[in-house]
Amino acid sequence: MNEKVIWMLVEGIGETLYMTLGSVIIGYVIGLPLGILLYVSGKNGLRPCGLLYRILDFICNIIRSIPFLILLILLIPFTRLLVGQSYGSTATIVPLVVCAAPYIARVVESSLTDVDAGVIEAAKAMGASNLQIVFKVLLVEAKTSLLTGFTITTGLLLGYSAMSGTVGGGGLGDIAVRYGYYRWQTGIMIVTVILLIVIFQIIQTVGMKLSKKLDHRKR
Repeated sequence: MNEKVIWMLVEGIGETLYMTLGSVIIGYVIGLPLGILLYVSGKNGLRPCGLLYRILDFICNIIRSIPFLILLILLIPFTRLLVGQSYGSTATIVPLVVCAAPYIARVVESSLTDVDAGVIEAAKAMGASNLQIVFKVLLVEAKTSLLTGFTITTGLLLGYSAMSGTVGGGGLGDIAVRYGYYRWQTGIMIVTVILLIVIFQIIQTVGMKLSKKLDHRKR
């Protein structure tokens, strides 16, 4: 493996991390409040609103039901309008965020739903407002579950970022497709797969260790 290939792989790692972390951060900016709204407006939420919940539920279900590769292709005109091109690592972040936000919203909704109802009732009894309950009780109590969800989501987006390489998305996935599939350079493809596995394992290990440290229930 020559120096040129090594630098190409290093650049691929950088692009993969850029796409993964960029999309997960922007995805949480959208998905976290969306998940809170789903919980609050749900049947057993702080302020039930059937109409709002059904609308948000429908949007999340529709987007989540579309396979990522198809969603990536469907969003090409929107991606081009937003970032000026439909290929490359920056362009790939757009469909990754669209794919991630509804998934994150469901993760957040599930995490908040698992919070002990007694804690919420105690906060209400002390006169806490719904906003205070959300930010000072629910999100605090659900932090372990939320971090676990963040870890799983990051791993999922890592896989999707690699998948985007089939349509010129950049990163390690793009290298694997260009050299492993089109040029039959199996060695490079194997190295990219190993690198993706290593990155995934690092993300999972760090995330799970942090979530265990934050889990006050085991103390």
